[in-house]
Amino acid sequence: MNSITTDPRATTTTPVARNHPVVSAERWVTERKALLAREKELVHLRDEIARARRALPWERIAKDYVFDTAEGRRSLADLFEGRRQLLVQHFMLGPGWEQGCPSCSFMADHSDGMTVHLAHRDVSFVAVSRAPLAEIERFRQRMGWRFRWVSSAANDFNKDFHVSFDPQDRVDGAVLYNYGMTEFPNTEAPGISVFYQDDAGEIFHTYSTFGRGVEAMMGTYSLLDLVPKGRDEHDGFYKMDWVRHHDRYEPEAAKAAAAGSCCATTA
Repeated sequence: MNSITTDPRATTTTPVARNHPVVSAERWVTERKALLAREKELVHLRDEIARARRALPWERIAKDYVFDTAEGRRSLADLFEGRRQLLVQHFMLGPGWEQGCPSCSFMADHSDGMTVHLAHRDVSFVAVSRAPLAEIERFRQRMGWRFRWVSSAANDFNKDFHVSFDPQDRVDGAVLYNYGMTEFPNTEAPGISVFYQDDAGEIFHTYSTFGRGVEAMMGTYSLLDLVPKGRDEHDGFYKMDWVRHHDRYEPEAAKAAAAGSCCATTA
């Protein structure tokens, strides 16, 4: 299997602060209001960047991509399902993989709750992987997901959007990913792409994001950024080694027992 794997020994890395400042209620409000001013700056900057994103020029999709779906072979236009906008998750599940990438699965865990709301803003959602449809469906059933997920095994979609790599795509170990040559150890990579279909049926690529840009789908991260320990990740190439498929997390009771055992102590 070529997906990113997790270290079963990976644990949280940030200790609970023992000497964190503790202040009066009045001082706390003062400090909170100072941070609020900075948060508002960030909100305004995010709005500004969103406007710039929408103002980007588009590129016309000339190639006729056909995907394998649970309903049969469908074109890229069919995936819009009558809506004007299409949001694609480039899901790391390659041919022959036992399971999908844990991080892409973490992204996908947020999808089912969003799709109905996206649909009411004229947006269809679909995940696309290079694995055959039967392998996609087997993993989807295991995970209990309902969102639409199709196979690009019979077309160049993944290659054209630089999220799948063959040996000949590597130059000194690097591939073209996230708009530059970068060392990426896997044959598949994550991303999000957006498309628009006009009244004439023409399809346009309006936006794609890769690398940390895919955090747009990771609502859990937004909440972790609010809590004292934050994301609680270590430095390194793959910071998300704590992430498990949602059916593979160690039960909380077992973790609590391990934490209280002599084997869990550190020098």
